[in-house]
Amino acid sequence: MQKVLHIVEAFEGGIYTFLKALTSHQCDSFEVYIAYGIRPFTHKNFKECFDNRVQWVEVYNFQRAVGVKDIKAFFELKRIVREVRPDIIHLHSSKAGFLGRWAFNGYRYKIFYTPNGYSFLMKGESKLKRNLYWLIECFSAKTKAVTIACGKGEYKEALKLSSRCTYVNNGINICRLKPFVIASHELLPVVCTSGRITFQKNPELFNEIAGLLPELKFIWIGDGELRHQLTAANIEITGWMDPEETVRLKQEVGFFILTSLWEGLPLSLLEAMYLRKVCLVSDVTGSREVIEEGRNGFVCRTAEEYALQISRMLRGEWDWRILTEQSHKDVVEFYNTEAMAASYREIYQN
Repeated sequence: MQKVLHIVEAFEGGIYTFLKALTSHQCDSFEVYIAYGIRPFTHKNFKECFDNRVQWVEVYNFQRAVGVKDIKAFFELKRIVREVRPDIIHLHSSKAGFLGRWAFNGYRYKIFYTPNGYSFLMKGESKLKRNLYWLIECFSAKTKAVTIACGKGEYKEALKLSSRCTYVNNGINICRLKPFVIASHELLPVVCTSGRITFQKNPELFNEIAGLLPELKFIWIGDGELRHQLTAANIEITGWMDPEETVRLKQEVGFFILTSLWEGLPLSLLEAMYLRKVCLVSDVTGSREVIEEGRNGFVCRTAEEYALQISRMLRGEWDWRILTEQSHKDVVEFYNTEAMAASYREIYQN
């Protein structure tokens, strides 16, 4: 059986969820290893949430900031690969992608890289930093690694850097969600989002939307360093919840919104679509490739647009049942983990 070694520094949020879903299928076909770093919001007891056949290797020198430890991490990864002796190395996110592509370039391993949202698209950084990130990605794209984007939007960006790329749509485990799907007979006047409360997720805009709709309840499922920006009286912050609790809470809302400044292909959005929630997203790569205006949700650019569309739905100006049924069907057809895992398996083998 071939060995797959996943290397991930940013082991939290969407990447954590993505790897959990992907490796649950891969364990039937591969011997699976995950070399990981710990971040402040990495789930506690995370190993218990994965298939028990996954084998774990901690990378002690992984850190988010650029620094001297990156050099140590570079050589630590080389040592780990010598010990594991994988056939396939799959790098996730920018830090692991940069170190891994150069540490193993020219070796016999098959090497793949999934950006999960390119760093040079991050609006929270200065233009100088974003240009530097672009140069790093452009330079690293010259290695033999193949980039596997997590959706069409990211694939378009990858093509600007190299022709050695393809894409696989992110997917969710719909079998896990099936028991939680219930028929809704009314559109509940509750709005939610989920994820870390960070600059990327734009809590200021979420707060502004809540302020425009004071009669509705707003819920942020998660926590983070910018929770102090959520000041509207009608916002509830739940803190981190386990996956089942999160799904149950999402079933008690009518709307799911993403106010992000950038995205790869958000799993939280796919989950809400499958649960038949009215979805409204910001006009960014990743979100807008999934949501088509007026067909399966809405793409919004300002707080006023979010508030207007939510109000129109509650007044009955749109048939929310047609909208949510379409989004549910889209996930079943295009964004499920079985199709995702099969695509990765085919890419690995070819």
